[in-house]
Amino acid sequence: MGTESRNPRSYGLDRMDADAIVRLMDEEERTTLRAVEAVASDIAFAASQAAEAYRRGGRVVYVGAGTSGRVATMDAAEMPPTFGTDPSRFVSVIAGGSVAGSMAVEDAEDDPAAAILAVNALDLTRNDIIIGIAASGTTPFVVAAVRHARQKGLWTCGIANNGRTPLLEEADLGIFLDTGPEVLTGSTRLKAGTAQKLVLNRISTTAMVLNGKVVQNLMVDVKAKNAKLKTRCARIVNELTGLTVDEAREALEANDWSIRKALEDQKVAR
Repeated sequence: MGTESRNPRSYGLDRMDADAIVRLMDEEERTTLRAVEAVASDIAFAASQAAEAYRRGGRVVYVGAGTSGRVATMDAAEMPPTFGTDPSRFVSVIAGGSVAGSMAVEDAEDDPAAAILAVNALDLTRNDIIIGIAASGTTPFVVAAVRHARQKGLWTCGIANNGRTPLLEEADLGIFLDTGPEVLTGSTRLKAGTAQKLVLNRISTTAMVLNGKVVQNLMVDVKAKNAKLKTRCARIVNELTGLTVDEAREALEANDWSIRKALEDQKVAR
């Protein structure tokens, strides 16, 4: 298994100084981007499936364990503030439950029955899709969830960092991220986890762009929940309307900080 193999470039890791360790990790990280670039067409197809699921009112459900589950949880959590989506539209199911999002619950990944229960609890329909993420490609919790969802007629995707593994074979679409052995043997929170995050970034962002959540390259559905985001909203309205930043803030305040409503008001005013 590639992710469990020893990386010959880091055999002497314990004898390196800080500069050498960081340089080696920098060099090895280049593998990550190459691995993602190699499967760009598959990622684009997964993104189009996510976009279509969202368009028909369905959900994008990530399933993972350990690092993969936490990466998935992070991506799902960022969707409402970034794109104004309902929290129920991008969902993360992680082995061990929500507590596993902030602490390791390593034994939970070996329980396929728990995965089926977790999937069933979502009352999935064929409008939803499932994306399973596991560096090994063999994690019982993730494989069971993807298999069960596919049997129920949902479109499924498996993302793994080892080829010809059960997760890739069980899913309708298998995405193999060939990141190779880690600098620290078996520590897939490194290259493997980074590659997974890059893929989910691409899938979720592309899906939202295809669903009209972006004007030009601006987040027109961002939620202004703090001072920084209010400033961003004002800047976006300024960019799209020609209003001054102060005028943009006034327009946003009059529209409960909704960029879309502020833009519509400006169209009507003209």
